[in-house]
Amino acid sequence: MPLHDWSRVPSGLYHHFHQDWSIEIARALNRGLLPRGTSALVEQRSGTREADVLTIKSRPALPEAEPRGGETLVIPDRPATRYVRRSNAEHDAAKANRVVVRHHLGRIVAVIEIVSPGNKDSRAALREFVEKAWDFLSQGVHLLIIDPFSPTPRDPSGLHKINWDDFVEEPFDFPPGKDRLLVSYECGVERVAYIEPVGVGDPLPAMPLFLARDYHVPVPLESTYQSAWDAAPADLRELVLTGVMPGTDGE
Repeated sequence: MPLHDWSRVPSGLYHHFHQDWSIEIARALNRGLLPRGTSALVEQRSGTREADVLTIKSRPALPEAEPRGGETLVIPDRPATRYVRRSNAEHDAAKANRVVVRHHLGRIVAVIEIVSPGNKDSRAALREFVEKAWDFLSQGVHLLIIDPFSPTPRDPSGLHKINWDDFVEEPFDFPPGKDRLLVSYECGVERVAYIEPVGVGDPLPAMPLFLARDYHVPVPLESTYQSAWDAAPADLRELVLTGVMPGTDGE
């Protein structure tokens, strides 16, 4: 299924799809993609500018990959994305002093962020999002960001450029026809960013979600997006496809 242009939809209506997609991703991960001892949970966030967060919980050490209700899909090879960036820069640990709410199943090892318009609608909102991402990465929490929205004047080169500048400043430009962004960050001796630009109308590739250094599972973005889309109200799908609010013609 092609990625839709969600900028046609008021943020309050997009939130419904955003929630459903998060749940579908969690379900897919829990149905055998994750190794034993790890769980995908949709974490409720307060505040209008917070993206939903999927947190992957585990015991202090990840278990060996084992089948769980199906085939083991942990991939030993390095992910293949359009761009890969690396940084071994060190930073002052005092900056990473945010409060992390821990789930009783264990510590957070990875996070999936699905971006909402509110994350980029002001300098303050964007700064809050970037600081949260920096906190995760500086604490060794692996991070996957899914941004289905085009850049704004506040992030002209996309969210990755702003996130990565805190570690190492280097140029990043979207290829022609691609202005949405998927990026997975691996934490270890060095930080590695696996970047996949996409455009409206593109199918969504599976993206790696790291649970430990050199250890990741594929997140099936295409099938989970399709499931969330199929479950969306018909009027919402019509609005996304046409950009016209149903009923405005008097029907």
